[in-house]
Amino acid sequence: MIEMEYNPRSGNITELNEIQIVDVCGTENEQLWNDMIHTYHYLGLGKIIGPRIKYLAVCEGKAIAAIGFNRASKAIGVRENYIGWDLQQRHELLKNIVDNTRFLILPWIKIKNLASNLLSKSEKMLRRDWERRYGEKPCVLETFVDGSKYRGTCYYAANWQYLGETRGFGKIGKTYVYHGRKKKVFIRVLDRHFIERIKKESTRKEVIYPTLPINERRAYKMLLGQMEWSPTLLKEAGITESGVKKLGKEFINYTMCFSPSFARSEGLENFLMYEKGLLSGLERKSVEPIALHFAGPEKVRSLQIFMGANRAVNDELLHKQYCERLSRLISEGDGMLCIDGSDFAKKGNKSVGVARQHCGALGKVENCQAGVFIGYSSSIGYGLVDRRLYMPISWFQEDSEKKRKECHVPEEITFKTKIELASEMLSDTVSAGMFKAKWVGVDSFFGRNKVFLDSLPDDMLYFADIMNNMKVFPLGELAERLGSGPVDVLSIAADECVQWNRIILAEGSKGPIVADEKVFRIMEDRNGMPGEEIWLYIRRFSDNKLKFALCNAPVDMPINEIRRAATMRWPIEQCFEECKSELGMDHYEGRSWLLWHRHMLFVFIAQLFLLEVRLNLKKNTNINIVNGPYSC
Repeated sequence: MIEMEYNPRSGNITELNEIQIVDVCGTENEQLWNDMIHTYHYLGLGKIIGPRIKYLAVCEGKAIAAIGFNRASKAIGVRENYIGWDLQQRHELLKNIVDNTRFLILPWIKIKNLASNLLSKSEKMLRRDWERRYGEKPCVLETFVDGSKYRGTCYYAANWQYLGETRGFGKIGKTYVYHGRKKKVFIRVLDRHFIERIKKESTRKEVIYPTLPINERRAYKMLLGQMEWSPTLLKEAGITESGVKKLGKEFINYTMCFSPSFARSEGLENFLMYEKGLLSGLERKSVEPIALHFAGPEKVRSLQIFMGANRAVNDELLHKQYCERLSRLISEGDGMLCIDGSDFAKKGNKSVGVARQHCGALGKVENCQAGVFIGYSSSIGYGLVDRRLYMPISWFQEDSEKKRKECHVPEEITFKTKIELASEMLSDTVSAGMFKAKWVGVDSFFGRNKVFLDSLPDDMLYFADIMNNMKVFPLGELAERLGSGPVDVLSIAADECVQWNRIILAEGSKGPIVADEKVFRIMEDRNGMPGEEIWLYIRRFSDNKLKFALCNAPVDMPINEIRRAATMRWPIEQCFEECKSELGMDHYEGRSWLLWHRHMLFVFIAQLFLLEVRLNLKKNTNINIVNGPYSC
């Protein structure tokens, strides 16, 4: 039975007695190897799956180091470039590459040149042991070194070759998730004829892909590459390690449902790459970073043309397909159509629709683009339905004609206010009949506009956010305390005679969503005169921030129904937050009218994929989108 060396040792390798490399797999000494790695290796023991060999380096009967070998990583960019094999060759010959997955010298063992010596000794042992145990000859060894912790000096000294760095992704099952910790890649070629033979035969081999319609083959080929998920998105969606393993296939089937909107395989391929980029961990999710990351410099121009080319995508069909899928997923009779504005700060004045105007994202007047969006929310979930870019009136003056042409603004586009854009989208959405709705929810820009609220369909109720300085007429006891004249809603919230009501708005992923509320019947202020009697709903957040809304529900409507309207209105803001912070909604870089609208639709489609994943995880312990009720 081998014991671990606890006494500190120092000096030179020549001063040590002979060191033995002992294979401990399946022996009584394997637990010692496990304990040493678990306790002293910075990665810990982890899961070791498939073929493996565990060596202990023993000196004078005591273990001073532990070395582990495992099957090779499936896909490493710099390794594939070095070897030069195609996918079929990699599938057949990956078994001949072995990964030095763990290498530990006990912290109190300080022997010069010991590490490179152990690598050389274990390499000789491995050539014999691996083939004897698994029937495959190891031709190449590989390893990964965390550059923030180690320089890899011992690998250089043992004649290993440095190839470059990984791209910062970790493998979970068959999927790659971005973690940002790039590692140095070293290899040791044991059989140079192995590499030469691969390079020689690679150009003659053909990769066989599953049978698909001809216009989808290239796109499917592209998707066989690494799926690189944003770790933040996975965490927020509640996706476990076992769930991640299935996401790649689910994503392929999901995105292929939209293939009828693309006449050419190149267009479908670009669409799929763009969606991969939006769902990845890239810091910037615009054309150039996505193309460089997934396809290389030669693809940048192609993707730029795709995002701005009218004939690349049937945008109307793609939008319809998206809406149909979102509708099947979350539409229910008493849902809510939500109208919101969202602004995007921009430098310069050449991008379509840019002007100095109030930018909600910055809270001040600044150079920006302003979008008007309509979403849908129900007790099942929420998503964005349509979008319009607001074009300031300055863009329709004679001196802006050149800019309009450069940005490819359609000639039929004329100046319309944000209210007019919102009304058009609402009318179009209601007429399409895909999203059943009892309510219309609006943000404070639209909520303060009485003309807009009056124009809403007669058979729909509204729940409208307002600013804290909006004036209303109090009723009943409230009027006795505050006066019968108009008062701002902030004063009503401050009335201590009415206590806050603690309620649970919904069940969130981290537990109940608790809020304080006050609900009153009041009368509108119509130019200083009382208008209709409606509801005032006030919510207080945990940080004491207040949110105000007006609701024209009838007086006999139960408070629980109004509260439900609040729970459908405010999640749309979370949708915008996710789209901007995680899906690159505001990362687009381009000046054209088409690119802005196309980018927004692509973000919608990425967000819908996440929604489907969440809902299916909620229903099942395993992800099941493809065979679920919402698949194509």
